[in-house]
Amino acid sequence: MRSEQKVLTNTILALDTSTAAMAAAIISGDTVRAEIQTMAERNHSVHVVSHIKEMLASSGLDEKSIDAIAVGNGPGSYTGMRIAVSVAKTLAWVWDKPLVAVSSLEAIAYGAWHQALDEQAEESKQQGGEHWVLPIMDARRGQVYSAGFAMSAQASWTRWSEDGVRLMKDFAEQVGQRLAAQPAGSVLSVSLVGDLSLHEQGAQQLQQIGADAGVMIHLVPFVQEGKWIAKLGLARLEAGLTEDPHTLIPNYTQLTEAEVVWKAKQEGEAKV
Repeated sequence: MRSEQKVLTNTILALDTSTAAMAAAIISGDTVRAEIQTMAERNHSVHVVSHIKEMLASSGLDEKSIDAIAVGNGPGSYTGMRIAVSVAKTLAWVWDKPLVAVSSLEAIAYGAWHQALDEQAEESKQQGGEHWVLPIMDARRGQVYSAGFAMSAQASWTRWSEDGVRLMKDFAEQVGQRLAAQPAGSVLSVSLVGDLSLHEQGAQQLQQIGADAGVMIHLVPFVQEGKWIAKLGLARLEAGLTEDPHTLIPNYTQLTEAEVVWKAKQEGEAKV
């Protein structure tokens, strides 16, 4: 008789507080066991632990059922992303669970692609070329936290631009330059996703760039969701890309406003 091999499915607890949304979820493989999304940026620190307890209770799980912790480690709100990272590190240490860190920008891009852009997702399996997904978060003063990803005809997800803080108009120009350098027909669409409300001018600039290049530009508002942090975290866990809960720090990408002021003051005093 042939013995059946038991397929082990990891259960992941994921959370992200890098944006105005507190996004958290528990998934087992492809199954979402529990998910919470709240829009209360100033109160993330107050509610994050109670929301985790709520998800565990609603899914009938406890800490022994959790195989790993996944956390969105930014970039994003300086105070916000520290909350999720601190809680995730604590849980990983206290529960003795593996910890994985996920780019919050990648989770926005990945979630928007698979949820809001599902039609293109299906087309990408049948056509040649790539679909570009550009996630952004507001970083104030005309700046955005941004990155670049692509989904190919083989449905493979790749990154082509690292997380960083950029002026929105410069980012749009950089995308235009990269687009102009591609062979005709190799890029099927470009989707700008995430926090678009404060960057309409940059979005319009990108649309004009797409029109000039003959490429469809999609503008897709999208709010962070915990299940995409979990799904990307599961992939990192299976690849062995875990973090030390004692040393993991958020991806700040830039100095805080207080640090900028302090540095400018120090440089001014040094010139006197």
